[in-house]
Amino acid sequence: MRLTVLLAATITTGMMAGLFYAYSISVMPALRGADAAVLVEVMQRINRAITNGWFFLCFAGALVFSAAATVLYAIDGPAEVLLPTAIGLVLYAGQLVLTAGLHIPLNNALEAAGSADPAAARRAFEPRWVRWNHARTLLCTGSFVSLCGALAQV
Repeated sequence: MRLTVLLAATITTGMMAGLFYAYSISVMPALRGADAAVLVEVMQRINRAITNGWFFLCFAGALVFSAAATVLYAIDGPAEVLLPTAIGLVLYAGQLVLTAGLHIPLNNALEAAGSADPAAARRAFEPRWVRWNHARTLLCTGSFVSLCGALAQV
């Protein structure tokens, strides 16, 4: 059971790292050259579309599975698996703090701004969202690498 939970943690964390990476290297660079109204509309649509069960399965699942794997390996598992699993959990939790503290409020403010003044909405949203998305991409990628390291020790 420990291995199955660790594998689920690794897969869901990897999927989240890939999602954030895709924003960093394709979505946001593509929108950088777009008109402010386009950026606002597209991001509003993405933020509405992403709130679905498949997203939440990975977004929350990565935390739940990582926490469960850490507990299971802490109870009865080799230390060489526990340490990278715990590191993966801490890094993923850091990403969640960043998402909850910065990205979700920025997304909500963008939604509330509507389309009345897209240039102002963009200025308030884009620079901070993009900069800190790179940080959460790195946190998720670090978590994924740590969990892969844990799997390699099993």
